[in-house]
Amino acid sequence: MTPPPFDHKHIASTMSSKKIAKTNAARLLERLEIPFTLHQADVDENDLSAVTMAHKLGVDPGCVFKTLVARGDKTGVIMACTPAAAELNLKALATASGNKHVEMVHLKEVLPLTGYIRGGCSPLAAKKDYPVFLDEHAILWEQIYISAGQRGVQLCLSPDDLCRATGATMAEIANNAD
Repeated sequence: MTPPPFDHKHIASTMSSKKIAKTNAARLLERLEIPFTLHQADVDENDLSAVTMAHKLGVDPGCVFKTLVARGDKTGVIMACTPAAAELNLKALATASGNKHVEMVHLKEVLPLTGYIRGGCSPLAAKKDYPVFLDEHAILWEQIYISAGQRGVQLCLSPDDLCRATGATMAEIANNAD
């Protein structure tokens, strides 16, 4: 599937009229002089899925990437960014990250490890600079959305700029990403 060209006019229309408070992730991008836009949508505490966020933003779920936190047997904590509707392939993540085995961290560990809560986990500006792995489907998009580090707030930037900001490795780590 070929993604549609990036429509800057549409992006501007998704922003609410009220000012969006800057997050640490947005501040980091500013320090690195990486262009981005902030977008906000209402949050339903009962449905924090990235697919729902994509629908609320009015964009294709393929360009919205969720951030998952895992732990490798050799590397320790790592972050994986996959398309909203895709599932993380733990074996592929293990291979890409140089681990023999990778498992998801327990939900109760996400906040102490990253400083972020479920539904607001960003690969940018976490408590520590963990290795980040970005699913290769990101390259199909001129711009992608990732969490800005707060529920309901998304950053829109190029996949290359996300890799530059996080030092991410691009790899095929998602199942059913199309």
